[in-house]
Amino acid sequence: MTDRIYTRTGDSGETGLFGGGRVSKDHPRVEAYGSIDELNAIIGWAMLHTHHDATRARLAMVQSDLFTLGAHLATPPPRPGRRAPKLPALPVSRPAEMESWMDEAEELIEPLRAFILPGGSNGAAALHVARTVCRRAERAVVTLHAESAIDPFALIFLNRLSDYLFMAARLENRIVGIIDHPWEPESPE
Repeated sequence: MTDRIYTRTGDSGETGLFGGGRVSKDHPRVEAYGSIDELNAIIGWAMLHTHHDATRARLAMVQSDLFTLGAHLATPPPRPGRRAPKLPALPVSRPAEMESWMDEAEELIEPLRAFILPGGSNGAAALHVARTVCRRAERAVVTLHAESAIDPFALIFLNRLSDYLFMAARLENRIVGIIDHPWEPESPE
């Protein structure tokens, strides 16, 4: 690894993939792992605004998971005659864990009876932003999956994570004493 952050190798609009090869920076693989990187940064920002210790601890685990997922997405299938690089193991038990986190949150918050507007407290609003970035990352991974073999775990993980971020936002509002604001559509004229 170089001591400098800049390498100049991307100046022509291409980037190197883990395990070899170069692609355009707008390639679906780059879009997918770049969206995961963006999600990770947004989660880090959301953690600064979250009051619930368990949520912050869980999000820290998720951040590590996202690095692992990003490494897998940044690694294309090996070319003939080449071995795949060693990658950290995907956190296959995390979706089930996230389901248990959501079950815990459901015991503490009011049942959902209508769509709610994203917002409320600073922490909940930040978690809602993370949820929407997660959904965009999921769409980018779906696009990549249509053109290249990826582990289907990526889609499961992101789908469950967006659900968890929604519940974490609702829990955050509950903890700070803010009621989720329901969407009240205007009546047709």
